[in-house]
Amino acid sequence: MLTRLDLRGDDADVRALLARADAGATPDDLESVRAVIADVRARGDAAVRELTERFDGCVVGDLRIPEDALMVALDAIDDELRDALTYSRDAIRAYHEAQGSAGLVFERNGVHLREIVIPVARAGCYVPGGRAAYPSTVLMTAVPARVAGVPEIAMCVPPDRDGQVPTATLAAAALAGVDEVYRIGGAQAIAALAYGTETIRPVDVVVGPGNRYVALAKREVAGTVGVESFAGPSELVVIADETAPPDLVAADLLAQAEHGPDGAAVLVTWRDDVADAVDAALVQLLDGAGRRADIEATLTTGGRTILVDHATQALTVANVIAPEHLELMTADPDALVPLVRNAGAVFCGPFAPAVVGDYVAGTNHVLPTARTARFASALRVDDFCKHVPVVDVDAETLSRLAPHIRALAAAEGLDAHGRAVALREGR
Repeated sequence: MLTRLDLRGDDADVRALLARADAGATPDDLESVRAVIADVRARGDAAVRELTERFDGCVVGDLRIPEDALMVALDAIDDELRDALTYSRDAIRAYHEAQGSAGLVFERNGVHLREIVIPVARAGCYVPGGRAAYPSTVLMTAVPARVAGVPEIAMCVPPDRDGQVPTATLAAAALAGVDEVYRIGGAQAIAALAYGTETIRPVDVVVGPGNRYVALAKREVAGTVGVESFAGPSELVVIADETAPPDLVAADLLAQAEHGPDGAAVLVTWRDDVADAVDAALVQLLDGAGRRADIEATLTTGGRTILVDHATQALTVANVIAPEHLELMTADPDALVPLVRNAGAVFCGPFAPAVVGDYVAGTNHVLPTARTARFASALRVDDFCKHVPVVDVDAETLSRLAPHIRALAAAEGLDAHGRAVALREGR
């Protein structure tokens, strides 16, 4: 079921053996994204409407969904979903409030330093659509922005062929306090948020997951706006020993695989019997899967079992893959946590599947993919903030520091730097 790669006793470069394409992106994909961005920058709303018709198959009149439609959607959903969304929102808010955003205060040798934390003025949240509705992603992107104190939040969601956005998504936007919702998806949505159109004012930060075109578009606009990470197609690595229930491992692999193509669903184990049992469970569970086509597409390109010699090598493999989600389904997962170096989020034991983090743990499910977990983190409050240092020095302290400043200025050949201090000495 899963393609097997046996690394037992192999001294070859693990990184080379595990190399895989950058989220399925090709040079042609990048050129397509660049063309979309250039078109939106040049023609604004007209380009967005034409691209929406081309890629989403619908004709859109008003790009913005009326504000009252959000509350109508919230009233329309059933109590069970509303309770679940509310619970999730509150958990996300509590976790992100605990991250804190207070600036530091510091003093050394008479130099008083403090840091002020300023939220960006306007944030753009991208919420995927097309294959499924993602009200959870509305909460994951908008709630941390609100915790950060961002005054304006704009959200883009791909419309269906009738130009509609799922009711659950709009209801989540109401609960999260989103100010503006636009029925736009894909690279054109990222371009519209970054550069603005006649209808959409540009934002300062764009966050949220998406397919490879969305992820590539975020890379292209980075620098014009802030972006949190390369949050592309979903990835899961499960490290399992003989104590891991095979059906639970298989269920978790299928859960992430159902997000669709270009993702990764990887089992790492040092037991052939575990690999065989998980394969058998995958076959059985796949028969009843509602999104079988999407799951099979993911497993065909990104489904693998990697056989290793022991748990330490398993963590070496996981750190090379740097997955979005890492599950440690072993007898003592806490013993392996210190070995984790590269992962978007880690889940310990059989009762902490990645789907808990997707929905209700409070941690963010907007996570780095495509090996960017080597340097990037989950979406957090700081992604919506700027940290600005404030320096306060009195005359006596400046006189004490002046010789160091003059020496450094002279070494760099910057006479005016030294003069700026000299003019203040003796005042």
